[in-house]
Amino acid sequence: MTAFNRRSFISKASAFSATALLASITQPAWSRNLHKALNGAAGTPPDQLASDEDFWYYIQQSYTVSPALINLNNGGVSPSPKTVQDAMKRYHDYCSEAPSYYMWQILDQGREPLRKNLARLAGTGSEEIAIQRNASEALETVIFGLDLKPGDEVVLTKQDYPNTINAWKQREQRDGIKLVWVNLDLPSEDNEYMSGQYTMAFTPKTKVVQVTHIINWNGQIIPVRKIADAAHARGIDVLVDGAHSFAHFDFTIPELGADYFGTSLHKWLGACIGSGMLYVKKEKIKNVYPLFAAGDAKSGDIRKFENLGTRPFFIEQAIGKAIEFHEMIGSKRKEERLFYLKNYWINRIKDIPKIRINTPMKQGFSCAIGSVLVEGKKPGELSSFLMDKYKIHTVGIEWENIHGVRVTPNVYTTTKNLDVLVEGISAFTKSGF
Repeated sequence: MTAFNRRSFISKASAFSATALLASITQPAWSRNLHKALNGAAGTPPDQLASDEDFWYYIQQSYTVSPALINLNNGGVSPSPKTVQDAMKRYHDYCSEAPSYYMWQILDQGREPLRKNLARLAGTGSEEIAIQRNASEALETVIFGLDLKPGDEVVLTKQDYPNTINAWKQREQRDGIKLVWVNLDLPSEDNEYMSGQYTMAFTPKTKVVQVTHIINWNGQIIPVRKIADAAHARGIDVLVDGAHSFAHFDFTIPELGADYFGTSLHKWLGACIGSGMLYVKKEKIKNVYPLFAAGDAKSGDIRKFENLGTRPFFIEQAIGKAIEFHEMIGSKRKEERLFYLKNYWINRIKDIPKIRINTPMKQGFSCAIGSVLVEGKKPGELSSFLMDKYKIHTVGIEWENIHGVRVTPNVYTTTKNLDVLVEGISAFTKSGF
């Protein structure tokens, strides 16, 4: 090696070393530690990693959750990890420099790559994915967009989400369709029972069945594919409410057999508040009218469902960082951890006198969401006690035949948090509150 080449090599090597050193200094400690934890866990099966508190501690450090409150109501809306928050703030500042230019000419151009990334995560084609603000908007786009006539029947359950129920009731009042109600007895670990309740309601006039993938009130997972197969055999369309399932446990939308699927991305994906997604099977797009008018309402282009007008582009584009964070953890790792956390606290209280568990314990029938009732007490009494005495945020549920306190941990929740929950529930049962 000549003297010149030797000097050049040393100079470059020094530059690379300086760059590496600067990166190690500027990268936050929590991020460096998380990378080490991920590398160290590379060969560990997801079900074994689920109980590794050291690993999940580093995931917790990726969030800015308050140490003064134990948030166990992630079923309502989940916090975003730091990287998502930072991206949203950065995009907002960027927009504010010259909104009409940076929103439409710059950030709006990021929708197509984002659509492809969401489609990859969902296991669908990118031409089947529309970006929405929440599950209600996505689902109501379909509910109000389907061409239904007086006398057409729609099967749904009393345990479905109020927004979709009210949307269907409005169509019933306005268009004369008929709603056929299923009333599920939950919890259940019997897929034949649950699917049978839907299929027994089908008639030659049934045009649509709505299936809530996971019942938000108590965490019950419904066997969507069994219901979808039975529906399609009768020429019935299948609308799936995936508000609580997407990025919660490991599946793809095509595996469900759904014709339409709506979800919120600010729940289990951890995107910013006001993020959602709609899936419409490619050949079905032309048959659904958009909720917000498009130039061609009968177009087969999925983008016709995105005619909202001016919207918070900075929130939309931050979805990309949420996808990255989710994929960094891994869908199966996340599912196993969430299922482990649910069973962790339930196993510690289920034998206490007067405790009634409203959620299945078996995998495949539930994941993160759990529900508990203390017999003789109202759900609100327990949730208030937990907040007042232990600063634990839960929610009391009284909906149809489901009564209990919903407890919903997330990936940043530790078993130490859940030990406090167990202590609080135990104390409530002894307090005579």
